[in-house]
Amino acid sequence: MTNIGRPAEGQNQWYPFMDRPAPSIVDGVMQNPPVVPVNDVAPLPSSARFVVVGAGIHGMSTAYHLAMELERTGKGTGSDVVLIDKAGPGAGATGLACGCVRNFYMTGPLHAILRASVEVWESDPVNFGFQQVGYVSIGEENQVEDYVRLNESQIASGYPSDLYTGADAHRFLKGLWPDFKTENCDVALHEHRSGYAGTHMVMWGLDQKCRQFGVQRVYGVAVTGYDLDASGSVAAVETTAGRIQCEQVVVGAGAWTPKHWEWLGGPSNLDVTYPDGHIEVDMAMWTYWRLLEGEVFLPPGVDYRTADGRDGPVLHVELMNTPVYGRDGEMIQDHVYTYTRYAAERVGAPGLQGGTIPIRMGSEAEVDPYGHLSDAYQADDWFPEYYCRTLGMLFERFEDLEPYFKQRRNGGIGAFTPDNVPIFDHVADNAFVIADSNHGFKMIGVGKLTASMLVHGEKPSELRPFTLGRYADGTTFGDRNSNCPWV
Repeated sequence: MTNIGRPAEGQNQWYPFMDRPAPSIVDGVMQNPPVVPVNDVAPLPSSARFVVVGAGIHGMSTAYHLAMELERTGKGTGSDVVLIDKAGPGAGATGLACGCVRNFYMTGPLHAILRASVEVWESDPVNFGFQQVGYVSIGEENQVEDYVRLNESQIASGYPSDLYTGADAHRFLKGLWPDFKTENCDVALHEHRSGYAGTHMVMWGLDQKCRQFGVQRVYGVAVTGYDLDASGSVAAVETTAGRIQCEQVVVGAGAWTPKHWEWLGGPSNLDVTYPDGHIEVDMAMWTYWRLLEGEVFLPPGVDYRTADGRDGPVLHVELMNTPVYGRDGEMIQDHVYTYTRYAAERVGAPGLQGGTIPIRMGSEAEVDPYGHLSDAYQADDWFPEYYCRTLGMLFERFEDLEPYFKQRRNGGIGAFTPDNVPIFDHVADNAFVIADSNHGFKMIGVGKLTASMLVHGEKPSELRPFTLGRYADGTTFGDRNSNCPWV
């Protein structure tokens, strides 16, 4: 493995923004820094029409689109929007996400969310770092029917994709990559509009757009609670810099969502009713999962291009009945689940970034220090070999990748809902929570949909299925044939 040290040693984990802030210490705990340089930060005002909490993909997209829509409609200006984050852009899950932009979900209503999101990615691919290389998903025979339904739902939502099964799937994959090994690859789906985005680049782009439209960007200030009036509405947001009165609050806090949810009076446990009528009693509202992701340098002379010399699509493979064995012949896992994409902008050299199924932890977690700075939540020791071996099982060119694995700290956790599907809903009548269940980065369009709701007073159809009330009324999601909570 190629050892490049810890973040504090100045290695190219900091690429492409070498002048981003260094980690700070708050109350004895190291804080993950913003992933971009921070400029022209505003002081906390005493009041605002709109307060957006969190400068990750959801908070920044909401603030930008809200400011733009207020100005476009003549209903306000960007200065009506205050964006608060305890560190700055991308200091949470967004900054270390793999960056895949896909619509591969077995939960049909998510397809419209991703269509709306890809429309945002397409609106400014340069400043958002969006590479529209496509997305290819592969499964075994036991998932063919799921792929058929998924393909039909994508098409119905306005997001066409191509489906291949059996020998046609093999021909399609060999046509993309002549050295691809098609054993057990019985179905493939090709999303042409999908791809990936540089996580640091989109944070830079959204931060600049917020500046352009006059959003008051208050970084380095942490929210410490909410002042609720007698009716349960938010009267003010309490922070380390004081109190800010507000008319509307949007929370896009990622892994910190459970704490904000508690402050806003949301339930910690609930009974969950499924469409078939069965009820899971007293389920935890939030469950933390630990991510398993990493990076690998491409060996000399090896690339990730297709047969026609183009950048390869993002690849997602789940072979539920195909085990993965290590160098010693021992089984590492009894299934293949891997995703990977070209990631030179993250690796700092020609390379790949990807991962596998996260590890379920439970309803409690120490969120700070977050990500790579946390000793508790680093990727498991078996992960580098597993990731490299799965790629070697799929490509002849990647049969000896493990010596090139980029040995550095890779850590992160996410807060998942009871059915592992996002909640986009009001907790109080003026407090809207974007609880993405760790699906967040690709869903940049949720911010635009939320902004539309706040300006025009009507919840867009794309957001309506994702209410908290689904757990009580029997429309809970969860019909997925996968080992992974992200599918």
